[in-house]
Amino acid sequence: MPFNFYAVLVAAFSSFIVGFIWYNPKVFGTIWMNETGMTEEKAQKGNMAKIFGLTFVFSFMLAFMMPVLVIHQMGVFGLVGGNETDPLFVSIMETHGDTFRSFKHGAFHGLLTSLFIALPVIATNCLFEQKTFKYAAITAGYWMVVMTIMGAIICGWK
Repeated sequence: MPFNFYAVLVAAFSSFIVGFIWYNPKVFGTIWMNETGMTEEKAQKGNMAKIFGLTFVFSFMLAFMMPVLVIHQMGVFGLVGGNETDPLFVSIMETHGDTFRSFKHGAFHGLLTSLFIALPVIATNCLFEQKTFKYAAITAGYWMVVMTIMGAIICGWK
């Protein structure tokens, strides 16, 4: 398989690290709370096991799909039906197995993915929900950083 499953797990956890920094009150947390109407009291009433548990599930789902978006070799893997012993796959991997497999290249594709998938989805929701530009920028910015880091981890980790 042209990607490392542990990289997917680490990439999924990276969303928490970014979130703890991004939504810290000294970074964007206070602005985000003001834009959403969230209060400390309301936040404390949330079911944290449910919130963080499902957040990890969703982050894992995103990270699990990232190899298709950031690793070029996944196209060849799909072409041969996931058969790692197929002579075509073996031949291409022997010749081009590490081509474009770097943290930098993965970060680039992660950023492109966030710009062309996450940003339009978030921005469209914000338009219909009549959310502010600040809210849209904070939310989209978070996912842009997360997906850039996920892409870097998944593509660069061999």
